[in-house]
Amino acid sequence: MPAHQPEGVLPLLKPAGMTSHDCVAKLRKILKTKKVGHTGTLDPEVTGVLPVCVGRGTKIAQYMTDYPKAYEAEATIGKATATEDAYGETVETKEVPGEISAEQVETVLQSFKGIIQQVPPMFSAVKVNGKKLYQYAREGIEVERPVREANIYELKLLSHDRQFPGPYPAFSFFVRCSKGTYIRTLAVDMGRKLGYPAHMSKLVRVASGPFQLKDCYTFEEIETAAENGTIAELFLPIEKAIGHFESIVADEEMERRIKHGSVLPMAKDVQNNRFAVYNEKGLCLAIYKQHPDKPHLMKPEKILAVE
Repeated sequence: MPAHQPEGVLPLLKPAGMTSHDCVAKLRKILKTKKVGHTGTLDPEVTGVLPVCVGRGTKIAQYMTDYPKAYEAEATIGKATATEDAYGETVETKEVPGEISAEQVETVLQSFKGIIQQVPPMFSAVKVNGKKLYQYAREGIEVERPVREANIYELKLLSHDRQFPGPYPAFSFFVRCSKGTYIRTLAVDMGRKLGYPAHMSKLVRVASGPFQLKDCYTFEEIETAAENGTIAELFLPIEKAIGHFESIVADEEMERRIKHGSVLPMAKDVQNNRFAVYNEKGLCLAIYKQHPDKPHLMKPEKILAVE
């Protein structure tokens, strides 16, 4: 990678119709570097926030996959699909006579806050016996799916209507949740509590950790910036991506030792096993953790400093 090549985190506004892998491949061509990696997949038809790590930023991608996520979604009641979203074939219908009230919907939303159990969709990448569920689904094989835990931190109705008329009412909602939460399944489970089949009819990811929709750039904007030589202005520093880590500040001597990957005396007043070490200029030098065998020492997990 050339010395002038920008690096860090590029917040991409992922378009519909592309896999996360497709997005990485396209960015490698635009940025003319192979050191590009995404931080957790989005389904092809889903749009929204996809933070992409470039250059030195790829070293911290693993710490970004655990971010809480936020979405704006729409649930359609009365129809279930094979994929639990708008792109699968309809497998069940039950028309809603009259309407569903906003009060009914809000009561159901309240019941999903906190820690919930989810059964992942058959069309998902969850592995059972070493094989992804969607591979079984494509072969028409139904397998027992593992129940997973998810944490719903915030869930609220976005639609302003007080009534949602049948035969297939739809409403929009906002959800902030732990990683690995299936919003499709959440929509299906909401429908079940209302007494009907349901599916997720729209989904946009509006936040991934500290990265918001307003921070993101389209491919067109990225290509234009690359052509104009202003691409560096679109990147966010890796420090933003790991700002949630507990941190300590190193003096010059400690900084020199960190750059050589030294094991050091364990930092005082650190509550967590893993933490970030910054220099006095505010640049993150490394991610350190307590030594597994010698608790009075700390060892580098990831060196981020460059000479």
